[in-house]
Amino acid sequence: MPTLIVLRHAKAEDGFGKADADRELTARGRADASAAGDRLRADGLAPDLVLCSPTVRTRQTLDELGLETDVRFEPLIYANDAEELLELVRETGDEVDTLLLVGHNPSVHQLVHDLAPDGAPAGFPTCSVAVIALQDAWNAVRLGTGDLVAYHSPKG
Repeated sequence: MPTLIVLRHAKAEDGFGKADADRELTARGRADASAAGDRLRADGLAPDLVLCSPTVRTRQTLDELGLETDVRFEPLIYANDAEELLELVRETGDEVDTLLLVGHNPSVHQLVHDLAPDGAPAGFPTCSVAVIALQDAWNAVRLGTGDLVAYHSPKG
């Protein structure tokens, strides 16, 4: 049974006068991302592959997690469309047991809700992590068939 970990990037600066994709993490964001990495390790969740938006804040979030794994920077994640995220998940190879997707709201929250509607959290603050057990192989993932097995947020 594949496992999908969905992570919203950590808290970023407002970026006034800066391109959205260039916004950096705040000190709180760095601390939250580091804590999220500690939590993933404590829970024994080591992804085989990471799909990450190419923005500065998602890359910094990923760096702060402190994970040693293969990473693919995927521009479609920045497009912020839940249907495109689902297609990326479906393209995952069978050799991957655990996939981590690092992206942006509202699409990451929508993806969690679409896959595991019964357990999806009402909100998805920065640096929230949802762990979804999928019933099907990656290429056959269907909406509503996942089980939310863990949810963590820096906001409690």
